[in-house]
Amino acid sequence: MKQRSWPSMLGRVLSATAALGAIALALIGIWVAGYGSPSETLLRVGTFTLAATVLLVAAIGKRLEDGRPIAILADVLLLAVLAVSIWRYAQIGEALETGLYFFQPSDIWIGLAGICVLLEMTRRAFGMPLVIVCALSLGYALYGSVLPWILQHGGYSLEQVMQVVWYSFDGVFGGPLSVVVTLILVFIVFGSLLEAIGAGPVLLRFAFAATGRSRGGPAHAAIAASGVFGTMSGSVSGNVVGTGVMTIPMIISRGFPARYAGGIEAAASSGGQFMPPIMGAVAFIMSDVTGIPYMTICLAALLPALFYYASLFVAVHLEAVARDIRPIPRHELPVINRHDWRMSLCFVLPLALMLVVMMSGRSPAMAGFWAVLCAVALGIILNPAVRRKPQVIVEGLRQGGIAAAQIVIAVAAIGIVIGVMNMTGLGLRFAGVIRDVAGDSLFLSLIMMMLGSLVLGMGMPTVPAYLIVILVMGPAIEMMGVPTVIAHLFVVYFGVLSSITPPVAIAAFAAAPIAKANPVAIGIDACRIALIGFIIPFVMVYNPSLSLVTGFTWAGLIWVCLRLSLTIWLFSTGFSGYAAARLGAPSRALRFALGFGVLIPYPAVEAAATALSLWVVWTDWRSRARDDQPTPKEEPAEAH
Repeated sequence: MKQRSWPSMLGRVLSATAALGAIALALIGIWVAGYGSPSETLLRVGTFTLAATVLLVAAIGKRLEDGRPIAILADVLLLAVLAVSIWRYAQIGEALETGLYFFQPSDIWIGLAGICVLLEMTRRAFGMPLVIVCALSLGYALYGSVLPWILQHGGYSLEQVMQVVWYSFDGVFGGPLSVVVTLILVFIVFGSLLEAIGAGPVLLRFAFAATGRSRGGPAHAAIAASGVFGTMSGSVSGNVVGTGVMTIPMIISRGFPARYAGGIEAAASSGGQFMPPIMGAVAFIMSDVTGIPYMTICLAALLPALFYYASLFVAVHLEAVARDIRPIPRHELPVINRHDWRMSLCFVLPLALMLVVMMSGRSPAMAGFWAVLCAVALGIILNPAVRRKPQVIVEGLRQGGIAAAQIVIAVAAIGIVIGVMNMTGLGLRFAGVIRDVAGDSLFLSLIMMMLGSLVLGMGMPTVPAYLIVILVMGPAIEMMGVPTVIAHLFVVYFGVLSSITPPVAIAAFAAAPIAKANPVAIGIDACRIALIGFIIPFVMVYNPSLSLVTGFTWAGLIWVCLRLSLTIWLFSTGFSGYAAARLGAPSRALRFALGFGVLIPYPAVEAAATALSLWVVWTDWRSRARDDQPTPKEEPAEAH
């Protein structure tokens, strides 16, 4: 038997140490949700330090096992720089809080080194887009005084920038990091534990059993499963990979093209980020930023999210009919047994408990705390596999801790942008420019907001994308008189949908290796399938009744729901080229025109387009009903 070398053994020890740190981070998230933290500094700085250390030690352990000495030296250097940066922060932290400390040149360079470590870790976890945004923000703070037009500000020295970005609670260790630790970590751990105790595969079986007899089959199951998983996951790409490894091959096997299968998974996984009750953790951040109660945000997001998923179901069904894809044979469908029904309680009861706790007036963090305890208890009681192998719970904590560490790093990096925005006031100046350019045109302002949100959100996880976009774009849309909750949901939708918008389209790139298809082609198909998602934010602005919480009237709600339903049908049939029969180019063009027409906010146009659209739908229904009637058998010819 070959004996392991000492670097390999040390690597395994460090990997185990990193695993213990990840478990500790997960437990801290659970503890803080239930019992709070004794110190805000310890909460923010301590959690960041643990998260960064876990990721760096894990990287060193892996490189030792792989035998990569230069990379090991680089990681050890990063760890040492991080330790010095945090040690210096801890040394002068109390003086910083009282404002009685005068910065030394060494403090500034130590803080800058800490930021460099943070940016390198961000690059490893999320790639270059977020790093570029952070670096541009720092450059803007330092050299914005020489820039023209609205970009120009009074100018800040390196010392002033470091004081805000590193040595205060307005930058890296700002409010969003506190919200992540106190509110979001527990839900990340909750999702990991559900997967560990076996609730994930059972939910997928239910999705296949419920949708398998439809023409879409596995594609509809992917939509349902991704919607459920996506609401708990703060990572679109993580959701794509988690459910896509099972759903994408099955979608392809039923006859859908590979690029379309990847597009379905990407679009469905993205939508989970604005599906209540958790909304990929954005709901908690939004509640903290706006001061709007969490339950109000969930209620406002509910109907738009349901319409989005309804549009995905309709689009997939029509595509399946157009391609003559048949339902899954009954003998191939999963049979839901007694164990599956029992295991479904591991998901249903914790979610129900979570809603009850929040409706009783307790915080979302407390709801997450009890949901985690309930899920673990039910997993042990209901799943014999967990009782035989309880270490799966520990593995769930480890996976949750790793995911939590990555989110902490991302939000800490966003703190750089937040600090610079607060220093320079760029967001408010940008809002003023949008108002000057768009004038009194709300629609033109919304178009500019949409384009800006899609660009700023590209390549980023949902929470950082929302924070960046709302900092820059939020003031502009609110200055146009749009209600706060709708303005923020508008930004969330386009920040999320940037994950399927080429050329970056991180959800499409995550699906590409599984589907074995071109990621840009997957992104194009995902945008086509999810087209209604790009329209819903505009509908919310012009029809606030859809949010159920502001400007609500029953007549307004019924009217907008009717028109949005018509748009879904018209667009889906137009794209698939099939309704009751194959559609020609003129008919498809008419459907697109009517689909937009029913949503144009002019009463005469709305009424005329709605009337024509109802006639088109009635015609489709009559043609389909006629085609479904059995044809009478021909009479046999008489014998002569």
